[in-house]
Amino acid sequence: MTFQQLFGIELPIIQAPMAGSQGSALAIAVSEAGGLGSLPCAMLSPEAMRAELAAIRAATTRPYNVNFFCHVPPQPDAARDAAWREVLAPYYAEFGLDPQAVSAAPARRPFDAAAAELLAEFRPPVVSFHFGLPAPGLLARVKAWGAKVLASATTVDEARWLAARGADAIIAQGAEAGGHRGMFLDDDIATQVGSFALLPQVVTAVDLPVIAAGGIADAAGVAAAIAALRAAAEKGSSGDFSPLWAGQNTSGCRALPAAEITRELARGAGAAA
Repeated sequence: MTFQQLFGIELPIIQAPMAGSQGSALAIAVSEAGGLGSLPCAMLSPEAMRAELAAIRAATTRPYNVNFFCHVPPQPDAARDAAWREVLAPYYAEFGLDPQAVSAAPARRPFDAAAAELLAEFRPPVVSFHFGLPAPGLLARVKAWGAKVLASATTVDEARWLAARGADAIIAQGAEAGGHRGMFLDDDIATQVGSFALLPQVVTAVDLPVIAAGGIADAAGVAAAIAALRAAAEKGSSGDFSPLWAGQNTSGCRALPAAEITRELARGAGAAA
């Protein structure tokens, strides 16, 4: 099954979800263009999520992806916050801001039962997760309506962990990737490598489709990612990513011993068998 067949899309392109800087309009545009548009939901209230999902459903019949976080929210730490405010105090003063009046940034909510229940009303065809996967029961609810599940891995170990727990495809997030660092099995930044080092290792490690993410901003980046996939596939005796053109007439192609093919061709030329 090809990447496009798995997700029901025309082009092998997935738009990265960008919480706080995009909504349904971008997701719709990408899906309508033949790729897989994505709606970031980590910063949306239930009401906002419902409105955005309704907008997508009204505007397109093409597949789309909704994205959630699976992190453990950090506990408030007054001492740490005070230390940061002290460091930033000169900048608050420079711009005439009252440090006590500055509100907290919008929270990123992890995927929960309420989100799963809301999603079930819309049955999005693809659901992606960052920082691991939700609890098995919640993941089962997502898969119950036939959704394909994507999840981000920043290391080979994370890719194997995701594959063993129900992901349908792995997003290999290289160190060049923007947004959040999707580490979830370890907090050692030394484990983080670039996209073109990570990608072939993940392809070799898991028997699932792998999506390249990180530093891919133009067609040349896409070509480079495919070259990394080709090297890994050929090393594993697979020709899935190799440009081996068969010409126009493939109707007679069969897996036969070379000697048998040679004799058959000779018979067609009238030579003795």
